[in-house]
Amino acid sequence: MVRGEVMKKVALWILAFTITLVAAVYQRMTGPTHPLRGKSAVDSTEISYKLPRSHEIGPDCEISIQVLNTDIQGYILYKRYPTDDSWKKIPMSRQDDLLSGNLPQQPSSGKIAYRVFLSRQQEEISITGEDPIIIRFKNRVPAGVLFPHIFVMFLAMLFSTRAGLEVLNKKSNPRKLVLWTVGLLFVGGMILGPLVQKFAFGEWWTGVPFGYDLTDNKTLITFLGWIAALIAGRKGKPARGWVLGASILLLIVYLIPHSVLGSQLDYSKLNSPTQ
Repeated sequence: MVRGEVMKKVALWILAFTITLVAAVYQRMTGPTHPLRGKSAVDSTEISYKLPRSHEIGPDCEISIQVLNTDIQGYILYKRYPTDDSWKKIPMSRQDDLLSGNLPQQPSSGKIAYRVFLSRQQEEISITGEDPIIIRFKNRVPAGVLFPHIFVMFLAMLFSTRAGLEVLNKKSNPRKLVLWTVGLLFVGGMILGPLVQKFAFGEWWTGVPFGYDLTDNKTLITFLGWIAALIAGRKGKPARGWVLGASILLLIVYLIPHSVLGSQLDYSKLNSPTQ
């Protein structure tokens, strides 16, 4: 019987880890700062591309595409986003199989909208269609801050999922898992999260009541959800409904792509334009 209970718990931890990992990968791959990948064709030549949507402040942001056909040339149109600036053109230079051009640096949380055009003879295309790509600039976050934040938030999601699964066992009390989840969310989301935000964009908090940053807001919502579950389980109560609700809430929020409605520079407040 004891061996069976141990195997059951191990299985639940494996299931919780799998759910957390899938959610984390999904969030990362669908986020607006993840490089945009795709394929296009110019004069029957298929071209694969990987275009950045996030860049650390430092050297100019290089946009490069491998184009084997040396007859194909390219250029980049860009403007600050969101502004009424006119589009500027950057010719792409060729070095061996690469066509490349550099987008100018922007201040922290500044954004640029850009499109990449390739041409050969009379044919010219925007490789991503009519919609521009939006890239956001940020300061470097020290690895000693960023990686602990990511790791602790992953653990918070893991313990949250495991607590939700524990609710299904009517003979157990998920209280310890609730305490772990709240503690991890506090450290990862309410301490390390603002620290990452400060390094990257110069602001400690841009969610409610100071702004609409969805990452900050969803962290706050999930933390409050787990605080409610913690309070509901005071005096040792299992509070299964509250725990399950908080676990589902965190999972749903975790699936929202990271950095949606993130920090964005208001260019109208700059003393002089940064091109």
